[in-house]
Amino acid sequence: MGRRDHAGADAAAGPEAGGAGGAADGCEVDPEGAGPETERVELRRGVEMLHRRMSLLEDLLDPGHRSGESAKPDEDHLPEPEHATERAGLIRGIESLHDKLVLLEKVLAPERILHEAQRVVPAWRRVTLGEPRWQVSLAVVGAIGLQMAVPGRLVLLRPVWLLPALEALLLAGLIAANPTHINRQSRALRTASLILIGLITLGNGWSAERLVIGLTRGTEGENAGPLLTTGGAIWLTNVIVFALWYWDFDRGGPVARAHAVKCYPDFQFVQMTNPELAPPDWEPQFADYLYLSFTNATAFSPTDVLPLSRWAKMAMLFQSAVSLVTVALVIARAVNILK
Repeated sequence: MGRRDHAGADAAAGPEAGGAGGAADGCEVDPEGAGPETERVELRRGVEMLHRRMSLLEDLLDPGHRSGESAKPDEDHLPEPEHATERAGLIRGIESLHDKLVLLEKVLAPERILHEAQRVVPAWRRVTLGEPRWQVSLAVVGAIGLQMAVPGRLVLLRPVWLLPALEALLLAGLIAANPTHINRQSRALRTASLILIGLITLGNGWSAERLVIGLTRGTEGENAGPLLTTGGAIWLTNVIVFALWYWDFDRGGPVARAHAVKCYPDFQFVQMTNPELAPPDWEPQFADYLYLSFTNATAFSPTDVLPLSRWAKMAMLFQSAVSLVTVALVIARAVNILK
């Protein structure tokens, strides 16, 4: 599949997805911050992709011949795109080679070439339709319901339904603006999403703080049943809250992931290092981040999903600490008063 074919497929994914698949492997670089070295890396990726595809065609034409003498680019001698004219000439040359390769691929083995292209560029690194909306919406509804189960003396705003109502309105607006797949690029929608997660975080953080202070002072937890119910609701909401933060910041958020804006992930899932264990169209969705949050809250450490960036490591550290304190105090108090 050629460069222009990729662009056509990306445009079919939705009006917001167009133009986000310019790099050879689907990851774009901010043009405002792209310097000569960045341009050199992107051109090198494009030439290397052409070389891999040409090698496949050579194998089909002559199976006994492996192009040891083929024109694999010398990475140390790629021309520096110092001038606009030189850079434009290199890009035109690459696009011309793409066009010729597309014709050969269609004639020789389109199915094999498509399979190899998908194997080389996994879905989480290229432009996609975007993950479905329903997973994260269902989780937010669950968090709102759990907040309603917290006693009024522990909530941030009164009446108890006020904060959940504000959160439900924001969620309804996000669903109406982007109902099926999360791929619409909009600063307003991004801001609304962050405000929604922030409100849930603020409300649950306040309730957790009030509960912990009450337990240490002896003013909370007179009955084991209500204490376990309240503590469980706050703990589960905390799991959803951190899953939302992980989901909304990994590689710039769900929209940025759909448009392949950033190449480097903040969390490493097993399917990224072992692509043979997943279908070609696999990419992380909210359920994967919910699993990450739950295992971190129960094991107090990473399991099979590893944090790569510093903010991800600090966030997981903070979640483990909050979970440990909440669980320890609630269970210790409940065991002490059980009859």
